[in-house]
Amino acid sequence: MTRAHFYTATTIDGFIADEHDSLEWLLNQEHEEGGPLDYATFIEGIGALAMGATTYEWVRAHLESGGGGEPGGGDPGAWPYSQPTWVFTHRDLPAIEGADVRFVQGDVEPVWREMVAAANGKDVWVVGGGGLAADFAEAGHLDRLMLSIAPVTLGAGRPLFPRPFDLRLVELARHGVFACATYDVVGPREA
Repeated sequence: MTRAHFYTATTIDGFIADEHDSLEWLLNQEHEEGGPLDYATFIEGIGALAMGATTYEWVRAHLESGGGGEPGGGDPGAWPYSQPTWVFTHRDLPAIEGADVRFVQGDVEPVWREMVAAANGKDVWVVGGGGLAADFAEAGHLDRLMLSIAPVTLGAGRPLFPRPFDLRLVELARHGVFACATYDVVGPREA
């Protein structure tokens, strides 16, 4: 059965990007290969991706500057994902040549069925942002949050998960400077 994961890094105070959508706070951290929540191990089990427009634009900007996309993304300037990617957006965005990117609007539900079919038995990665991950959770299609928690606070920025949900801790580990926590999504928090 295909499951959806929000695999991301966050600050201790719960932000995935600063107020200017920068990840400089993350890129300055020491990264180690292997270990808990290892990117290479994680991406092997992923058959389809979902991302918001801001995340897509960040990846695109880093490709144009030769900075690559995600860790382990391969050649600088090349789209770092072989999996089909659905970008949820309310505006027109430029495509990336050679990338299997599909721009969509509206509810998660009809897109979820397409993503599951394309994943072909593998899982779905909700790459970013937090609002999109919460949309998947509200639709009942987000199973896990897989968090690498950096020893940084920002005080403001893009929140990790902007709506109230109950989570259940599944695993906790250390990976270099990061605390790694995996949570199952239990459901919306009752008022």
